[in-house]
Parts: sequence; structure tokens; C-alpha cells
Amino acid sequence: MDRFRYYLRVRYGECDAQKVVFNARYADYVDLATAEWLRALGFEKELQTGELDYQLVKQTLEWKAPARYDQVIEASVSAKTIGNTSFTLATEFRIAGHEPVIATAETVYVHVNSKTLTKQSLPQPWRDAFLRGAAGAVVDHAGWARVGADTA
Repeated sequence: MDRFRYYLRVRYGECDAQKVVFNARYADYVDLATAEWLRALGFEKELQTGELDYQLVKQTLEWKAPARYDQVIEASVSAKTIGNTSFTLATEFRIAGHEPVIATAETVYVHVNSKTLTKQSLPQPWRDAFLRGAAGAVVDHAGWARVGADTA
């Protein structure tokens, strides 16, 4: 099954002196990819109104290989587990056009009320959508889909 793909280009300011993506930036990339995954699931309105609000509870990152300045990164997001108020997402990072995974992240979020920040249950339609995922959806902030492997 085809995975959800979010493409972003590594900017100079996201790199260390060796022009390798600084490790803390992967958390930023997870945040961007998660928001785009939720939009791909059809939750644009809920994200804008705060009806779908969530806080990060735990995040584990594992690095396997570097990404460098000006490379295009592909981030894929999928639901790993869904609880009553929490959900765990798995994110895999690749250099666009290449299959080897260069980094992974497992992120636990809790659904909260946007005004009180208290935990609240995930509605069943949301749970179903999270589990169904957004396989085949592509969000391209790097222009990768237009030029493809020529920029890998």
C-alpha cells in the first residue's frame, strides 16, 4: 500500500556547520508532517477552529543516516495506536526518491480542549480516520513532484 508522503526541502538554517540537518529539527519536521497528514485526512476545519487540538506527550527519535542542506526529505506518517484520549503516530524520513529510512519518530499526542487544555476523548469518526490513514496522499512543499528524481 502506498504511504502518505510529505515533501520538504532542507533549508540552510536547519543545518549544522557540516550542512547536515541538526537533530532537533526532526521534531519540527514531525510537527509539519503531522499537520499535513491531518489535513490529508480531511481535518482542515477542525485544525483551524481548535476542535482538533492536541499536545505532545512523548517523542522518540532515532537517526540512521544524515540529510543535508538542499536535499528533499520525504516524511511519511501513520497511526500506530489509538487510545481513548491519546494517539501515537509513527513518522519515517527518507531522502526523496530513495527507499532507505534515514530517521524515525514515534510521537504520543493527547487530544485536548483548546480552551482549557484538559484531555478529552477522541470522537469515533476521528479514531476511524486516523486508523484508515492517508495512504497515497502527497503534500509537496519542495516542488519534488514536479521535478522528481532530477533533484535527489
